[in-house]
Amino acid sequence: MNFLRGLNAPFNLSGVISIEKEFKVTKENFYERLDRVLRKELSDLKLSSIYKLLRRGNVRVNGNKIRDGSWKMEIGDKVQVVFSGDPSKLKRLEESRELTPKHIPLDILFEDDLIVAVDKPSGISVHPGKGIQIITLVEGLMAYGNSKGFVPRPVHRLDKHTSGVILFAKSPEAARELSKLFRERGVEKGYFTLVKGFPEKRGKLVSQREKFVESLAFTVEKSYATTSLLWIDLFTGKKHQIRRQLSEAGYPVVGDDVYGDRLFNRDFKKETGLRRYFLHCSRLSFARNDGKEIEIISELPGDLKRVLGCLE
Repeated sequence: MNFLRGLNAPFNLSGVISIEKEFKVTKENFYERLDRVLRKELSDLKLSSIYKLLRRGNVRVNGNKIRDGSWKMEIGDKVQVVFSGDPSKLKRLEESRELTPKHIPLDILFEDDLIVAVDKPSGISVHPGKGIQIITLVEGLMAYGNSKGFVPRPVHRLDKHTSGVILFAKSPEAARELSKLFRERGVEKGYFTLVKGFPEKRGKLVSQREKFVESLAFTVEKSYATTSLLWIDLFTGKKHQIRRQLSEAGYPVVGDDVYGDRLFNRDFKKETGLRRYFLHCSRLSFARNDGKEIEIISELPGDLKRVLGCLE
């Protein structure tokens, strides 16, 4: 959905654009937090754009201007999103293209009536974003869901070049339950990563970032000539958290040119053929409200196994 069409945005003669969207919170779109409700209703926008609307005071709940994304919502609340101003300013609200179901190969790790877990390959984005025109994972799940009678609802994310387990809910109720589990740290998340250097055998990293505390624990699985293979228990799950925290600790993820050592990565790529950063979500486990214990495992993919083979 085009953002301007979705918000019924007419241009006037002065070149100013006025847009407005109103909706009520129902059982179908209900989440406890305002930012999650907006994310559901404005699914064509990146999350960063939704927060821009909030910060600018463009969102009202029951007539009150709300800037806090964690604002507690209730069924029946009336939400209004309004923007008026120079169209050039609106362009800075990062838009995503319309979601279209696409048939792509999917490696299903687990599926029941409530959820489906996919083994995400590296190089595919979960959602369309600014400038992303290739097929995304959610569009593949949409086509799969069409054939199975459900609409996929992602409840967490993996970065484009991170591989491994990713969950989708099959109903709004299941999405709310899983989102709450992730938010309240009811999901155990385990990753494999290869870092430059030699950290201590076991450790924990805790960082204060804005109003959030980010934490993870690591165990060294094996050491090589210049690198170490780590198992990560991720307790929180902020954007780029593993890569950023390990880099700040002095052990950047191998292949990561954003937070890592580019010169080291260049030489490592020549030696091993690694074409992305070495990060893989290998395990998710949690207990659902129905009492069912779920554990989903993803084996290390072939490209990362080959890298480790080169290091032996």
